[in-house]
Amino acid sequence: MSRDGIEALRYVAVEGPIGVGKTTLTRRLAEVLGAQPLFEAPERNPFLQSFYADPARWALPTQLSFLMDRVREFERLRQADLFAPRTVADFMFEKDDIFARLTLTEDEYRLYREVAAHVTGEMPTPDLVIYLRAPVSVLQARVAERGIPHERAVNAEYLARLSRAYVAFFHDYTDAPLIILNTDSVDFANRDADFDRLLAHLANGVRGRSLVDLSAGRELGLV
Repeated sequence: MSRDGIEALRYVAVEGPIGVGKTTLTRRLAEVLGAQPLFEAPERNPFLQSFYADPARWALPTQLSFLMDRVREFERLRQADLFAPRTVADFMFEKDDIFARLTLTEDEYRLYREVAAHVTGEMPTPDLVIYLRAPVSVLQARVAERGIPHERAVNAEYLARLSRAYVAFFHDYTDAPLIILNTDSVDFANRDADFDRLLAHLANGVRGRSLVDLSAGRELGLV
């Protein structure tokens, strides 16, 4: 298998709703690419547990905390020039706005955007975005299975709203090549064949927007 398409990837971002499998795929891709993995660290957010218990009260400080944490992370990457080697991240900077639109009131969102405009500079654009999606029932089962304490309050309604927010965002996304993967029948953690099929697809190069069915081992076409 040629690695030309893979070698061209310097910065890959993996995205999708809670429980869809971003961290597992990020870890495996980083290993194959010889890249630095960059993971979200929700445990650093002191408001997250309170948000899940009382979203209306804690949404704004939670979103601002995530915003500042990601700004610091990308600033650290710029200063250390860590985007010269490869990087695979299990998030995009734009995800903060997805969650902000979902959780904040109109006035809170306006304030959030004002703060974001002041603290964010030019963020790096990925060479490839891999958007993972799955039915809400699958997401809910995976969230329950991993048993993270602060996620116990995550319910099907919230996951459905979050999934719709991701669909809306990626419907109009054109900043980088985009691969859309349905993960309800994919297991990157335990089935090497699924991961190998993804690598074979990447080796052919990425372009535009494509929907890929790994269970069938084929690209369904540009979307």
